[in-house]
Amino acid sequence: MKKKIAVLFGGSSSEHEISRMSASFVLKNLSREQYDIYVVGITKEGKWFLTQASIDEITDGSWEARADNRQAFLSPDRSIRGMAVLSPEGACKIIPLDCVFPVLHGKNGEDGTIQGVLQLAGIPFVGCGLLASAVCMDKTVSHTLLSAAGIPQAKNLWFYASDFSKERGRILDRIQKEIGWPVFVKPANAGSSVGVSKASSPEELNASVKLAAAEDTRIVVEEAVVGQEVECAVLGNEEPEAALVGEIAASAAFYDYDDKYINGTSQLYIPAHLSETVMQEIRSIACRAYRVLGCEGLARVDFFVRGGNEVLLNELNTLPGFTAISMYPKLWEACGVTAEELLERLIQCAAQRQNELAAAGRKSDQGLLPF
Repeated sequence: MKKKIAVLFGGSSSEHEISRMSASFVLKNLSREQYDIYVVGITKEGKWFLTQASIDEITDGSWEARADNRQAFLSPDRSIRGMAVLSPEGACKIIPLDCVFPVLHGKNGEDGTIQGVLQLAGIPFVGCGLLASAVCMDKTVSHTLLSAAGIPQAKNLWFYASDFSKERGRILDRIQKEIGWPVFVKPANAGSSVGVSKASSPEELNASVKLAAAEDTRIVVEEAVVGQEVECAVLGNEEPEAALVGEIAASAAFYDYDDKYINGTSQLYIPAHLSETVMQEIRSIACRAYRVLGCEGLARVDFFVRGGNEVLLNELNTLPGFTAISMYPKLWEACGVTAEELLERLIQCAAQRQNELAAAGRKSDQGLLPF
């Protein structure tokens, strides 16, 4: 019997358009022989629709205009474990689901919000759980936890955007003493370089803070590392595997949103131009950071390498891009894992986690410790 899989895309996020592109890739490569696939689009306004849209309609956004779209939503009721779909007359049909693939990037998709709904509903889903998703999305929290674990990172600090105007002198003094110029200024919670800019002097900091503050109330300032930008794809639950390490030669001043998804002009090198010893260190740190932050399913772990041998972790992305030019599927492809096989393994990870949670619950009900 085929498993019923719901693929969610779009969302109330600055990365709405990229989600559509990633969903198109996923839908092209999910096996129709193994799965009954239900496609659910979420508008920027947060409306959910079960849609019969083609991949082209999803990619260009015209899916929203289809007259046969039906309002749909996940039920938090664990006895249902599925999706409710409304007819034009208001009748409600329940579709049980074996798994949800939330192909959602950034806020309201990759930050623990949808993961919390799915955990509440008891529906297996691809990717990290609520806590790991929220932690990895929040640069202030992830920096703190990784630092406590002794994982090397670029120098960084953070402050509230609301404090900047009244404490600008103190903040500038901290930047000067703890980091030095130039710096990258980022919103604490955002994705794919949205709201990120480079400031080379105190005079440029105002505009950078204003840009980042449009995305979040907290601002992160990081050392501008001169070195190679590399990425490592990690897959699995308690015993994660790391793929080959890939290198990015950005065509812009830094690897920004357009360079990642729109222009397609950056160069990707798989494997990276690094020694095998350094690449093995990167894979090891990637898996360690993955476990420290509680990741499951998948994550793309981004690094800087300074001077060819100093490895600095940049960030973890819990739902990385799945577009035609995205590094995560490309790295696994270079390891001999096809896109279809990769998606199957991700769905298996989701089922495995749900089974383990259910088993732990049964032991707890019996008065036994769940480990």
